[in-house]
Amino acid sequence: MAPDPLTPPLTPPRRRALTDLRAKSRPRHDPERLTTHLRTVHAAVAQLEARIGATGVMATEPLFWTLVRIAALLHDAGKIAELFQRQLEPGGTPWGERHEVLSLAYVDLLAPTAGLSGEERLLVATLVASHHRPLHSASSVGGGKPALSRQYNEQTRWDEAFGHLHGPDGRRPQVPRGLHQELLAWLAGFLGTEPAPPGPKEPGLAERARLLLHDVLAAWRLPVKAHRGLLAVLAQGALTLADHAGSAHVDLQTHMPLPTDYLARLPYPPHRHQHDAGATVGHLVLVAPTGSGKTEAGLAWAARQLETMSGLPRLVWTLPYRASLNAARRRFQKTLHPAAGEREPDIGLLHGALARTLLTEALEDDCCSPTQDDARKARARANAMRLFTQRVRVATPHQLLAAAIAGPTHSSALLEQANSLFVLDELHAYDPETFGRLCASMRLWEQLGSRIAVLSATLAPPLLAIVDESLQQPVTCHRAAPGTAPVRHRLVVDERPLKDAESIGRLEGGLEEGHSVLVVVNTVATAQALFTALADHARQHRPDDQDAALLLHSRFRNKDRDAIEDRLLRRHPERRPDELRCRGGLVVATQAVEVSLQLDFDRGAVENAPVEAVAQRAGRVNRRGLHPDGAVEFRVHRTESHRPYDQGAVDAAWSALTTLVAEGVTTLSEEDIDRLLALAYDTDWGRRWEDRARQARDGFTAEFLTFTDPFHDRTEHARSLGERFDTVEVLLEEDAEEYRQLAVGKDADPLLAAGLLIPLRFGQLKTYNARFDRALGVHRINGRYDSVLGLRPPAEPETIL
Repeated sequence: MAPDPLTPPLTPPRRRALTDLRAKSRPRHDPERLTTHLRTVHAAVAQLEARIGATGVMATEPLFWTLVRIAALLHDAGKIAELFQRQLEPGGTPWGERHEVLSLAYVDLLAPTAGLSGEERLLVATLVASHHRPLHSASSVGGGKPALSRQYNEQTRWDEAFGHLHGPDGRRPQVPRGLHQELLAWLAGFLGTEPAPPGPKEPGLAERARLLLHDVLAAWRLPVKAHRGLLAVLAQGALTLADHAGSAHVDLQTHMPLPTDYLARLPYPPHRHQHDAGATVGHLVLVAPTGSGKTEAGLAWAARQLETMSGLPRLVWTLPYRASLNAARRRFQKTLHPAAGEREPDIGLLHGALARTLLTEALEDDCCSPTQDDARKARARANAMRLFTQRVRVATPHQLLAAAIAGPTHSSALLEQANSLFVLDELHAYDPETFGRLCASMRLWEQLGSRIAVLSATLAPPLLAIVDESLQQPVTCHRAAPGTAPVRHRLVVDERPLKDAESIGRLEGGLEEGHSVLVVVNTVATAQALFTALADHARQHRPDDQDAALLLHSRFRNKDRDAIEDRLLRRHPERRPDELRCRGGLVVATQAVEVSLQLDFDRGAVENAPVEAVAQRAGRVNRRGLHPDGAVEFRVHRTESHRPYDQGAVDAAWSALTTLVAEGVTTLSEEDIDRLLALAYDTDWGRRWEDRARQARDGFTAEFLTFTDPFHDRTEHARSLGERFDTVEVLLEEDAEEYRQLAVGKDADPLLAAGLLIPLRFGQLKTYNARFDRALGVHRINGRYDSVLGLRPPAEPETIL
């Protein structure tokens, strides 16, 4: 770029040696050397290769990891530029150019001596050029930071950008010849080759960068074949993840908390379905009743796969609700095995909004003079690596599907889905669109060499058929044997709503009789209102019990909900065979109670919901059939509104329940639940559900998972994906400063920061007048909140009496 006439001319550059070149501005006392950083990132690629190996689609490119390693060595070579080095110094002026573009000159110089073909050279150059910015904008506007094609074009003055700088004694090269030759020799030596001798009319570094960037931009301007695009995105993910790891100086864990002999370590003889799951190699569908050890069966399956897969596979356990993640993590911490010297196993978990913020900040250049902001970026980078380092992680599907956005920010998450084990717990809980997108993702995971297990207490035949047809490899289906769970419930279908005075009187009567009562409703507002109406009555009958009445729903701060779940698990654990007394106490909850919480109640009263949700709610009442009364009452009340569920799903469930009762059925056994599923899905609604799921699967594949434009800016895809999942996390204004300190402050702790976030539906942002804080990467709201009731509606709350 032309020198600014108002800026004093640059002082003459001091003579630098290779050991003087820095890659970072930190640590302040001795910033990281360029050669050290390149070696570290190169070594991080080896860790990734050891974990993932040549699996799935990557096995079709034998040189995949070799090319990524070469790109890792060369990706920051352009930081040799004098103005880049000066901007790292205290008080340094930003250079304004992209170092990765100048790095292309070194790709051009070393590709022939490394024996790369034209196509291989192009891929290495693509990875180097795209590890911070997209190559092309998705539109004329572009959603994120400027794409390289917008910053470098026919108007660019290449010699001023990368060739020479202006000083008091005239023009000087940005890269002094001696320093250039020293770096070139070091790079060539690392590659095990010799740099080619310069010819008489060799182009300069700026010209080499210009020509190769032109080739790279041209190669990816138009759509490419899906196979080529997917390989390129995975390679980009490998480089960016290695760069994250190298910059954060974090190693990938090799210890697997799940032992391969997991099944043999169970403290009881395995059930037949657990043994079958643990003997299965390949994809699995397991259908077993709540309380029969589905989680243990899923872990047994995963342990078996570890013996039959190459590399160091990762286990990713997915759950339908964010509210379930912490409970699952705590359960794995208690039952799996820590690494040597650790007190408990390191189980990965990070909530969506903060994960996206950390990933974005980790990608930011730490290429300016050292500042407090630079320190924040370094902490964000280290914390972002916690998304990838552990070998066991719990997540929601939305967090996994965000990898489909790809690009420099998310391609690393996509790569981490290769050679992995995915356990989709309670797959039935999703709407048809989410279910379809998950099936599309299963298809992609299979392409990446991963294996999938689906666990559910209630998987209707149409859902099983869609899973099976979405995968190319065989899917083994196991069902728990009849009678695995005893008959636990006496089914009562009640036309009166739960908010009806007579219904509330019945609940009060159950509390007076000493029963522990679970009430599950469909909306947070109803849960808050019912809890307000019943809590004092429950406390009157348990005056010395601080947990006599508890409320659980998704609209608590994550940390408050974690505390409530701990209290729930202590107060209402699974009943022991020798426990003969009634427990007393009240719990009012929404669907947040349906997954991962091993709770047990004497009586249950729930609002009608989709059949699968009704069955899950029943699974928290007399969970193992050990109640001294035998089968206990489980009452399903008709609802006045279908929200938040689909009207057809709620109507189909009610029709199935009333049909079952009309047929004289008074229990809710495994066979009865199968009958309910068959009745609900053999309706016009059920057939529409199947059609919508398949359309969502195929549409998501076409829009997000083909990668025919792998290096275009996909920021708009991120917004679209968030809206489609109708999920978002918000921050109370009163918590903003604490969140800032925990998220990016000096003593940052991402898990503690995530504890301040509150899940909402995307459509509710307007209701709470949310505003997006770009600095924190999260929506902020003003809301009425307390740790007992959670976030209250902006309007006057719903009342019962």
